[in-house]
Amino acid sequence: MHTEPERARLPAVRIDDTIKSYDGWLDQLAASNRVAGLATAVIVDDKVRLERTLGYADAQTGEKVQPDTAFRLASLSKAFATALTGILVREGVLSWDTRLSDVLPFFKLKDAHATAQATVRDILGQRLGLPRNAYDNMLSSGVPYQELARKLDEVNMSCGVGDCYGYQNVAFSLIGDVIYAETGDFFYHLVDKRLFLPLGMTDATYGRDGLESSKSWARPHYRRGSNWVAFEPNDNFYVPPAAGVNASIRDMEQWLIAQMGGRPMVLPQQLLEVLHAPGIDTPSERMASPWRRARVQEAHYALGWRVYDYEGHTLIFHAGAVQGYRAEIGFFPEYHVGMVLMWNCECAEPAGLMPMVFDKLLGLPEVDWAGLNAPVRRAAQPAPRRVHKRRSKH
Repeated sequence: MHTEPERARLPAVRIDDTIKSYDGWLDQLAASNRVAGLATAVIVDDKVRLERTLGYADAQTGEKVQPDTAFRLASLSKAFATALTGILVREGVLSWDTRLSDVLPFFKLKDAHATAQATVRDILGQRLGLPRNAYDNMLSSGVPYQELARKLDEVNMSCGVGDCYGYQNVAFSLIGDVIYAETGDFFYHLVDKRLFLPLGMTDATYGRDGLESSKSWARPHYRRGSNWVAFEPNDNFYVPPAAGVNASIRDMEQWLIAQMGGRPMVLPQQLLEVLHAPGIDTPSERMASPWRRARVQEAHYALGWRVYDYEGHTLIFHAGAVQGYRAEIGFFPEYHVGMVLMWNCECAEPAGLMPMVFDKLLGLPEVDWAGLNAPVRRAAQPAPRRVHKRRSKH
């Protein structure tokens, strides 16, 4: 008879102490007005040990962030794309090694050999060989994804397919076209049917229309003196596979439980192991922030996830950022413990909370990575340029 190996466990008293400390750090963050609005949760062994919301969904109206308030997830959306792809791979609809040129007639890279080689695994594993963030500047300025996806053959290659890391949003989003070509169904319909619905992610949607139709949704904010000012969210960068999801903290609790193996009927353990397996080396990631420089020994990209060696422990992680929104998710598979944060301003401090929690959980020396004890700077941020809403047809 197969029995699951005994799972490593963190001392219960240390978990309790960490939750209490995190609650205190959130109090400090709220008291210093360093964030417009925030939602966060900590999951241990498939149970929500802490769920907290701070601040405003809309500072103008005084609407507070609630557990069902939807935020933009930005690049945390990528893990939904890879999970759906993994489900379809298990069902034989396509393969990780499906060649893009076999499915998408318009797909071309500058190098003909690279065009013929490139696979689903290459785009989802960020190893297509393009320089990082190819065409992201044009995506930000409102050029449609469909146009940019057809111009990839104008971009000089950085290396051969599969040979180096280059983070992409446009090329990553080709998976939506692949899935439509292979199933005849829209990518976001399938995510809804295969992930959001079975996981009980009742506030999760795709796109700006989805966000604005939510019963509660977090407006993006910028700082003016000591006040937070809400502004209209941007249509740009709402490419469904790479950055299209909106979700509440309640949704993300269910997503995190599933990613840690708690919903095997939706995401089986064998699939999670594929999604979280280290792929291409990403050495630049170790330099991306003070906590990474101090704690991360190795960094790789998996499939829609980053994999860090965090002081000898495997950390599965991803961050996301679009104008006026930030999000982070991370967990230690060996301990079935993880957390998620989402906030609605371009504020740096909340990004330091996750490593503070992880350090305390692992018994590492405490460092104020969030700068909670640093003086509060009140410099005004420039107002975002006005964006005009374009209604989608779907």
